[in-house]
Amino acid sequence: MKKTTLLSLAFILVSYASFAQGTLPPVETKAPNSNYKPAFEGQTRTAGIKTKTPYGFKVLTEGLTSPWGVTSLPDGRLLITEKRGNLRIAKISGELSKPINGLPEVNSNGQGGLLGITIDPAFAKNRMVYWTFSENVEGGTHTSVAKGKLSADESKIEGATVIYRATPAHKGTLHYGGRILFDKSGNLFVSTGERSDLVTRPQAQALNSSLGKVIHITTDGKPVKGNPFEGQEGAKPELYSYGHRNVQGLAFHPVTGELYSNEFGPRGGDEVNHVRAGKNYGWPTITYGIEYSGKSIGDVIQQKEGMEQPVYYWDPSVSPSGMTFYSSNMIPEWKNNLFIGCLSGMHIARLVIENDKVVGEERLLSEEYQRFRDVTQGKDGALYAVTDQGRLYRIAKK
Repeated sequence: MKKTTLLSLAFILVSYASFAQGTLPPVETKAPNSNYKPAFEGQTRTAGIKTKTPYGFKVLTEGLTSPWGVTSLPDGRLLITEKRGNLRIAKISGELSKPINGLPEVNSNGQGGLLGITIDPAFAKNRMVYWTFSENVEGGTHTSVAKGKLSADESKIEGATVIYRATPAHKGTLHYGGRILFDKSGNLFVSTGERSDLVTRPQAQALNSSLGKVIHITTDGKPVKGNPFEGQEGAKPELYSYGHRNVQGLAFHPVTGELYSNEFGPRGGDEVNHVRAGKNYGWPTITYGIEYSGKSIGDVIQQKEGMEQPVYYWDPSVSPSGMTFYSSNMIPEWKNNLFIGCLSGMHIARLVIENDKVVGEERLLSEEYQRFRDVTQGKDGALYAVTDQGRLYRIAKK
């Protein structure tokens, strides 16, 4: 019997067993790039699931230009960054504002540009906005964090100020990271990338570098007191976690309040991580991915003492970007699930997490063939997603 026939038969048997247990087979059916073994059951290719509640989606607009980040304003409208440097407001009707002026110049080459965005918890009173962007400086570019006040007429950002720069600078256009969100104490978490090049990769492991990290700073850009490396010689006090490759997703679990991230692997090895203070997430020492050329990475190990395992990983890659936990009652079965916009995967991934393990995965809107860059929960309980192709989606119960 041919090998392909045997593989097909095995897949049928696994699928039958899955259906018999009341679950679906894994949503990923393509062959992995490597033969690496997961550290625990369900770490990759977990059981498939399917939403039972009738839901639908609508394209609100196709008028955006390479949107990157989206967040909700108190009145339910959406504040959206466009990679080339524009900030826009979208009504739920799909109507877009004119570009908002007053932001610092961005370097939009490669993966750079105007990136993640969030608003102050007290925005209704102070109208403060915080964002990340790739900034030209002597010696290259930084992932930088800025803040400013949205004017009363919403035409401009007033008093834009850069509050933090992820150093060192690098002459490259890749792996800026760039997500930003507030914690419950009113401080900021910011993600950075290790800038991709072989020469910068080791800085993900270096505590004297801001590259390949999750950063924890105040709204003035200062290290948060009590950060894990505070007072440690040779370590940047703003670092919260390290050993990351390119973190484009950050979100807090709505029940536990714990921080989760996602990051791009190389060829395979995209990850979801439970981010904890002071922990090392392994890149480039351990990885479930291989080089884009097909060569192995480093010492070809996936586990090492002192380095954290991802909660979940994908092989082949789905290119995870912006993400959010769902806390609405609109679709109860989605409650506390994680939704991740996927670029090369061209879908929104829904992950069911129980006891810090992924026990179910579903792919939403895969029929749209869009590169989903960010997803957020709106004030109305619906999900809103933006795509590289310029679309804004609303996803809600029918």
